[in-house]
Amino acid sequence: MSGGDQMSVNAPSSSPASLPDLAPPSTGKDPLYQTATTTATDYWNDSCSVEELTYAIERGAVGATTNPTIVGDVLKKEMHLWRERIAEIFAENPTWTEDQITWRLIEEMAMRGAELLLPVFEREGGKKGRISIQTDPRLYRDSARITEQALRFSALAPNMQVKIPVTCAGVQAIEEVTAAGVNINATVCFTVPQALAVAEAVERGLQRREAAGEDVASMTPVCTLMIGRLDDWMEVLVKRDRVVADPGIVHWAGIACMKKAYGIVRERGYRTRLLAAAYRHHLHWSELIGGDVVLTIPYSWQRLFNDSDIEVVPRMDDPVAESIVSELYRRFPDFRRAYDVDGMSPEEFDYYGAASRTLRGFIASYHDLVAVIRDFMLPNPDVK
Repeated sequence: MSGGDQMSVNAPSSSPASLPDLAPPSTGKDPLYQTATTTATDYWNDSCSVEELTYAIERGAVGATTNPTIVGDVLKKEMHLWRERIAEIFAENPTWTEDQITWRLIEEMAMRGAELLLPVFEREGGKKGRISIQTDPRLYRDSARITEQALRFSALAPNMQVKIPVTCAGVQAIEEVTAAGVNINATVCFTVPQALAVAEAVERGLQRREAAGEDVASMTPVCTLMIGRLDDWMEVLVKRDRVVADPGIVHWAGIACMKKAYGIVRERGYRTRLLAAAYRHHLHWSELIGGDVVLTIPYSWQRLFNDSDIEVVPRMDDPVAESIVSELYRRFPDFRRAYDVDGMSPEEFDYYGAASRTLRGFIASYHDLVAVIRDFMLPNPDVK
């Protein structure tokens, strides 16, 4: 794709419209299946939904992710699968709070996804086939409690991957749990300096583990760059700060950071694999094909990509046009913070705009999920 073609992109920032629930069987020619089977790029299902994960595995997916927003959305779609179990958890634990019941539900939803992925995990010798379960987003400042919860989650199933936010405290926890043998998935990460801080923390943890004579060969740490959410933040800045920029340019911010971080991680020999998340347009898939990375893709976008005629060819090593990077760099100080290796210190991670917005959203989604559980525990007497 030429620089001129890149500049013309004006992609949507919202999710695609809902698609029919019933998916046709895989033909083996699906673009995502081709991506997963003919290149170094893996893809995961961005959900623990039974229906969606089944569709994805059939088309070459080798993992899945969850977070409070995803769990809430899945529960709405698949309440028929969980209503009876929620009532059982409530009845079996008469002294539990709504938070305890909520976390038990989150754990069981992840464990069901882990069960679906277990054949992949066994087939791939433990290198693939994991589901990511996210630590409590409210703990983003508490390394010790993140570590404690991560250790618990890791023991729920053999193929668990634990999501830890890339906050200042989260980076500390990533080193500790890696040294303890936990496979991490760093989340709430948008920038090159965050990705490198994760990779370095993982290396320290792996080196400690090696020094103790413990296994590291089976460990598969990943670091998520939420590239669409970085694009979203650039769009917010366009409106908030009245920035006049070329149309569509903000939709390259996340891709530019992903490609730069990928090059540095490979050059330095870090053992953390990068993962792209938060899909907003097809470039978040097509521009990353061929990289030794993971793409975690929501079901609705999987359906669109699989119905498309976009050619599956490696593009990861194709640089983003210099004119685009220069324009982003000139117009947006927060892009410079995201793109430069030393753009931020760990002490600044928590308060970067995209991070604050995402943490606020995850915490709000968690409280929404608790409210659903509260309706089981204390039904609204005003509603018949």
